[in-house]
Amino acid sequence: MAVPFLRQYFACIIRANTEKPRVKYRIMSNFFAFLSEQWILACSFLTFAFLFLYTESVKSGKKISNSALVTMMNNKEAVLVDVREGADYAIGHIFGAVNIPHTKMPTRISELEKHRTKVIVLVDQMGQHTGSIGKLLSKDGFNVRRLGGGMSEWTSQSMPTVAGQNNS
Repeated sequence: MAVPFLRQYFACIIRANTEKPRVKYRIMSNFFAFLSEQWILACSFLTFAFLFLYTESVKSGKKISNSALVTMMNNKEAVLVDVREGADYAIGHIFGAVNIPHTKMPTRISELEKHRTKVIVLVDQMGQHTGSIGKLLSKDGFNVRRLGGGMSEWTSQSMPTVAGQNNS
């Protein structure tokens, strides 16, 4: 009695294991067939995707390192703008940073007019908002840079932070 049951059990396992790869290989072979037939379309898509990503990153300002920021701040060549929310800013921020939350930047851009001759360095937690704010400030004529890696990179390199009140 046990032998026919085991045969059926192992036959199901073997069949299941052999059918799944066939489906995967069929999908992959269809994909490669499409690429070989539509190679101009695929190359055009990759080119336009690369160009789009490149132009978007250039519009939002170049990235700078932590050491470059320290040098610029010491030489008073840059103004650091922290675009995180006030609560995050109060927990810990880079000394000398001005807090203008990214949600309020369009209405508070006039606060940066007195710093138009300096480089504006944007920082947030991981760089997720500095791109859009960088585009906004660049359109308005500011010289914008983004801190690479944001506050996460700053703190992971054991750079000093200051805790305190929100100055926005």
